Amino acid sequence: MTRTQSPSGRPAVEADARPGLVLAAVAVVQFMVSLDLSVVNVGLPEIAAGLGFGAVGLTWVIHAYALTFGGLLLLGGKAADRYGRRRVLLLGLGLFGLASLGGGFAQEPGHLVAARAAQGVGAAALAPAALAVLTAAFPTGRARVRAFGVWSATNAAGGALGVLIGGLLTEYAGWRWVMFVSVPMAACALALAWRGVAADAPADRGGRPDALGAVLATAGMTLLVFGIVRTDRHPWGSAATVTTLAVAAALLAAFLLVERTTRREPLVRLGLFANRSVAGANAANLLVGATMASSFYFMSLYLQRVLGHGAALTGLMFVPFALAVVAGSVLAVKLGYRLAPRTLLVMGGLLTAAGFAWFGMISADGAFATDVLGPSIGAGFGFGLYLGPLVSVATAGVASREAGTASALLNSSRQIGASFGLAALGTAAHHRTGRVVTPESLTDGYALGLTLGAALLVAAALIALTVLPRTRPLGETAPEPLKGRSPEDVPA
Repeated sequence: MTRTQSPSGRPAVEADARPGLVLAAVAVVQFMVSLDLSVVNVGLPEIAAGLGFGAVGLTWVIHAYALTFGGLLLLGGKAADRYGRRRVLLLGLGLFGLASLGGGFAQEPGHLVAARAAQGVGAAALAPAALAVLTAAFPTGRARVRAFGVWSATNAAGGALGVLIGGLLTEYAGWRWVMFVSVPMAACALALAWRGVAADAPADRGGRPDALGAVLATAGMTLLVFGIVRTDRHPWGSAATVTTLAVAAALLAAFLLVERTTRREPLVRLGLFANRSVAGANAANLLVGATMASSFYFMSLYLQRVLGHGAALTGLMFVPFALAVVAGSVLAVKLGYRLAPRTLLVMGGLLTAAGFAWFGMISADGAFATDVLGPSIGAGFGFGLYLGPLVSVATAGVASREAGTASALLNSSRQIGASFGLAALGTAAHHRTGRVVTPESLTDGYALGLTLGAALLVAAALIALTVLPRTRPLGETAPEPLKGRSPEDVPA
């Protein structure tokens, strides 16, 4: 393998890389991973009937994926940096595809839960590796703006269209196809990555890996997600939840201590958080993840339980949101040539927050055209403006050898935010609904959850405004004297 050098002396893109195929592969990967977070939800009743799940056991179809995905992300990102992004990406895709195939053929509840857990392991490997590959293939300039615009569109479209695809497959093909649908996508991404992603040289393995830190981080992250996702059955103040979260906090505190004192190669170099781009982007991403995950949940229930629509039609009603995200992503590419990423993040965050505040005005006797369509377009458009710049900022100024770790941090903050937001906002909505369940009380609960989501998005916009550094628009080429410097050093 040959590598070229940039004028700054940093390693440039591998000479045998094929950026077009890289972008196509990463787009398919991100669509598939986002799709898998939502495609199963609509089919849960049919899955329960088909395999004989109990009410409690059925939740593990969701939790098994969330736990392994969220718990192993940091380890997956470190593996990509240490053993090579291409290798980890291909292995993750192979595991994800095989797990999806196995889940489609499941004959017992345990088979499907195991398959979902294996999907989470594969996703924890391929998601940070894919984002690191994209960062390396498009390091600067207009091509980077376009690449992250495509990434953001496929990311959001996968989540939004997952509800539609899940509803259509469940109603017309059977629930097994919500698992089978990932198999051809994984095969396609595997073929594209095999041909287009250059074989990168792994990082220098002179230092011994920090095995203790890896165990502590993985155990702490897994327990944190586990404690949060179980709050649907164990309230926040219960002994089970408090104990689980306390142990998770202790493990993560121990992890931070080990990372500061270890003489081995750390899982996450804590100095990475001194980069304001990394710290600010992940803090904002935590809040955005919390809001978006809960919004899909609330609106799906509102359309079905209050307005009385079926699964397939409910999925179809998410299409305007997905299309608005794509439109916002296209505009973000155009604006990215002239506006700094921080400006786009603030604009997108506030516009999305306005859409969610509008969602908070839903009524029990409402309709899709009057209560859902308008805010879907507004929130989706703002979210499209937000996503691409967020990912680009989160990996800005990060050395190539830590690109996988930075990508894993971003995926991890989103996953933890999604779990926390769904649990916290779901609890608030449940308390507002009360014991007497009527269309009116359900609507009150969902409206509160969506309004709280709008507040979280405003907070995310404030973080972007106050924490992220002032930088040039990503589409600009820095003057020669500035090349080789971190984006944080470049004046606005």
